[in-house]
Amino acid sequence: MAAMRGMDHSGLPFMKMHGLGNDFVILDARVDVVEVSATLARALGDRHCGVGFDQLAVITNRSDTIHLTFFNADGSGSAACGNATRCIARHIMQETGQSELHMTTDRGVLTARDMGEGLTAVNMGAPQLDWQEIPLAEDVDTLSLPIPGDPVATGMGNPHCTFFVDDIDAIDLASFGATREHHPLFPERTNVQIANVVGENHLRMRVWERGVGITLASGSSSCAVAVAAARRGLTGRSVQVDLDGGALWVDWRDDGVWMTGPTTHVFSGTLTPAYLASL
Repeated sequence: MAAMRGMDHSGLPFMKMHGLGNDFVILDARVDVVEVSATLARALGDRHCGVGFDQLAVITNRSDTIHLTFFNADGSGSAACGNATRCIARHIMQETGQSELHMTTDRGVLTARDMGEGLTAVNMGAPQLDWQEIPLAEDVDTLSLPIPGDPVATGMGNPHCTFFVDDIDAIDLASFGATREHHPLFPERTNVQIANVVGENHLRMRVWERGVGITLASGSSSCAVAVAAARRGLTGRSVQVDLDGGALWVDWRDDGVWMTGPTTHVFSGTLTPAYLASL
């Protein structure tokens, strides 16, 4: 269960946010300590008996810096979550009046910027293209994996496997993604994307997230697909990515992969002491 110190036992506050339907529960632990177990993460991720989310994010203070920790719906951890990072950045920028801020994650230091008109950008860092960094189980060409469908492997703080196909709507993503998430070439499992080029520097993508399943959008997956397309010569390094939940804009620059899009704070609530005690 959650361990809370310094709270009045009235429950555990949280925020529900999303970026293009990629939804998150956010726990702000900058003042009160909140220790999240895999059990708590799985319980909160249950859309019938909990709150429901694609990822859970915890905000803490670490060495005078805001630190973000992420959990998937199955309770497993993730070093990166692009859309959750943008949502939290938007919340903190509105709270502080800042237009730019720096946050740390297990991925490293991420910079976020207010782009105006409700858009928030985050630099997800340089892509990991070496097989050991992604990581893969063996030394293979990350631009052409020895897997049927000739996918591309990319690390964005978490592993990604991108398949470029002719018609993404003709593929049963549920079975396709579930099988390939556990491919033995990916010792930490992988996010799976199916994508195609719909125009100049314009991609369409659907995503299966490891530990979650099909999601309406994914920021790190969008970055991975953009990098894979540029490496294959299918697009330039600045693209629009259309997902089931809407569009993101990805720009692979010298200083990292920038991803821009809208965010929504849906509601704030409180997990009751009785619910927490039942876990």
